Amino acid sequence: MYTDFYGLSERPFDISPDPKFLHLTRSHRETLSSMVYGIRERRGFMAITGEVGTGKTTLVNALLNSLDDRVKTAHIFRKCITFYELLRAILYEFDATAGGRDRFELWQCLNEYLVSIASKNELAVLIVDEAQNLSTGMLEEIRTLSNLETQKTKLLQIVLIGQPELDAKLNSQELRQLRQRIAIRRKVLPLTSDEIEAYISHRLKLVGGIIYTLFTRDAISLISRYSRGIPRTVNIICDNAFLIGYAVGQKKIDGAIVREVIKDMDGNLLPLEEADGGLRSSGVQGLVHEGGGFFGAFRLLLRALLENPWARMGQRGFDPASRAAGFGTSGSHQTQEVK
Repeated sequence: MYTDFYGLSERPFDISPDPKFLHLTRSHRETLSSMVYGIRERRGFMAITGEVGTGKTTLVNALLNSLDDRVKTAHIFRKCITFYELLRAILYEFDATAGGRDRFELWQCLNEYLVSIASKNELAVLIVDEAQNLSTGMLEEIRTLSNLETQKTKLLQIVLIGQPELDAKLNSQELRQLRQRIAIRRKVLPLTSDEIEAYISHRLKLVGGIIYTLFTRDAISLISRYSRGIPRTVNIICDNAFLIGYAVGQKKIDGAIVREVIKDMDGNLLPLEEADGGLRSSGVQGLVHEGGGFFGAFRLLLRALLENPWARMGQRGFDPASRAAGFGTSGSHQTQEVK
């Protein structure tokens, strides 16, 4: 919706974990390199943890894209209630025959598959996403998969991905055997303020934008403060800021627009500073009359499209700035638009 207005080839801040937009901070680079190393060197167990929205899934997708055809992967991201279900899911992901009906037969099928690919000098990797949701019993069952080995090497490399709650479970007394088998543990850290600026700049460059052509320094500072270094939150703020900016016809996102977004997300975190000129940005006062924030932007766009349906066909009749600054359009002006 706003990409043409800002001269962007696509939306730069979509929340889907697209590895194309991966920006490697020091923490992300170390985590990705550690996973690649652990897999290639057959280190067995690895555990990767990080807060919600720090980019763990994006790193997993980047990892999968970096592996060659010799590496066979099973990515489990749905919760399996029983170990039997997990074994069936692993065999399905490996595209291996699962003829057995009980747990022992499934175990044998998996072992035969792993021995087969090892004989061809290939690797097998199991990635268990959202591992913090697994019970202590299930994690202990997963530990037994490390028993699938030869005298020299592990047949299955296992990567546990999860939120900080996974760390708490791994540090528990009940899982001390599993903890002792984890060769690599890494944490994906939130971004620093400098890293947030570089992150925003990186994503904009990929779609043809320049950070301080599209954002003021005040806007970037507010995004950094509110997001607390979580990339997903940065994406949500920036995406909504572009939508509001488009609705009010403003080419550069400033602090007032970011405050409107933040007000929608959590109105108690940052004051709007209306008395101090915080809403003096062109068009934002009109947006506030519509209710403010994302929904105010949506209403402005909807009114403009209803008054001028040619906008839906990409004609020049739609001027978001006029909708925001003077949305009480005169009848004579409407007649001129129809002509």
